[in-house]
Amino acid sequence: MDIQVIEEKNNTILNRRELVFKVIHEEATPSRKSVVERLAATQNSKVGLVYVDNLKTEFGKRETIGYAKIYETAERAKEIERAHIITRNTFTKPQEAKTEA
Repeated sequence: MDIQVIEEKNNTILNRRELVFKVIHEEATPSRKSVVERLAATQNSKVGLVYVDNLKTEFGKRETIGYAKIYETAERAKEIERAHIITRNTFTKPQEAKTEA
């Protein structure tokens, strides 16, 4: 999987960077988690600060176009981002309630 940044914009009002990127993949469409991890590594950020808004793959092509936002702080991301986007980009499973046996 290779990621190429098509467009990068610095949004100083919202304290974030906005990226339009292309993912070139050989196998199936990569998971959101793997894309977030690769973007965080290539853009010098952390996984918890990168939010992939959408990924679009055309039928039969081995490339995916995506839009992501990289925040400076986690608090700022939680203030601005929509709830369903935060849920999609949270990859840890919540603690399951323990039942008494």
